[in-house]
Amino acid sequence: MTPSPKLLCRNVWKLYGAKADDYLSQTPHPDLEGIRNAGLIPAVRDVNIAIRDGEIFVIMGLSGSGKSTLVRCMSRLIEPTAGEIFLDGQDLLKASEKELIQIRRHKMGMVFQHFALLPHLTALQNVAFPLTIQGLSKSDAESRAGEVIELVGLKGRERYFPRQLSGGQQQRVGIARSLAVEPELWFLDEPFSALDPLIRREMQDEFLRLQGLLKKTIVFITHDFDEAIRLADRIAIMKDGAIIQVATPEDLVLHPASDYVQEFTRHVPRDKVVSVATVMDAGAKGTGPGIAASARISEVAAQVVAPTPRLPWSMTPAGLSGRSTLRR
Repeated sequence: MTPSPKLLCRNVWKLYGAKADDYLSQTPHPDLEGIRNAGLIPAVRDVNIAIRDGEIFVIMGLSGSGKSTLVRCMSRLIEPTAGEIFLDGQDLLKASEKELIQIRRHKMGMVFQHFALLPHLTALQNVAFPLTIQGLSKSDAESRAGEVIELVGLKGRERYFPRQLSGGQQQRVGIARSLAVEPELWFLDEPFSALDPLIRREMQDEFLRLQGLLKKTIVFITHDFDEAIRLADRIAIMKDGAIIQVATPEDLVLHPASDYVQEFTRHVPRDKVVSVATVMDAGAKGTGPGIAASARISEVAAQVVAPTPRLPWSMTPAGLSGRSTLRR
């Protein structure tokens, strides 16, 4: 039996303009041209996605494609014009204001591109702030905040003010503040895009380390495909407010659903997304411990050309030996 999704969007629309809800009720399945001819702006169009518990679901698209609007609809920071959004089976669009506040305080975490740290509070106080809003005592909130600060690698900087921290360190504080409430669903809207390339790579490493420990359900927005294929379990490509394709990074590259997706992924290095299982046979005879089926071609190639350590497989005129224990 397929488990129920953590977050489910059904026929979600967000149109900007006068009487947008009336237009949708009279025209249930409008096309893009019809929406624009009606003087409306199509921010999100008929989105249907199911996000699994514990996965990193990346939403990609060009500027203005509707990525951020969709995520804000998911958390009801923006009210959808139509549709249904379920979190653990509860329809968020039918939740009262009081219920929604409790959901956001206890089940959702959000990290945005701009760190939005309170400048007059220390790193520890910034991280503890949402916990005090929940009603925890100052000592309990700061104790929990200290644990999360250590988790994101900022132990020793608890008493620093934001101005005393680098951009990467400030973003770590923002991540720690979001994690302090132990959210089940974590929204991240281009959280690393304002960082320098080296710091950005370090934050991606840190993000993957945290996810390995915490197993959160994550909705991650980016316009950087290299970042997406590094982080994502699945990727949704958006254009003009609509979802064009949802697939694994490998499937997007090898089996694009449209010319747009094909063009979007045209310059992605195939070795970074294609797995060993795609190009090798499981169970073939050979020697050695084998290669994990999920390994990317680039990862295997990097080990082949590395002078040390010696690999448990070898290149022969017939090809790559050691394939008999290929694991799926």
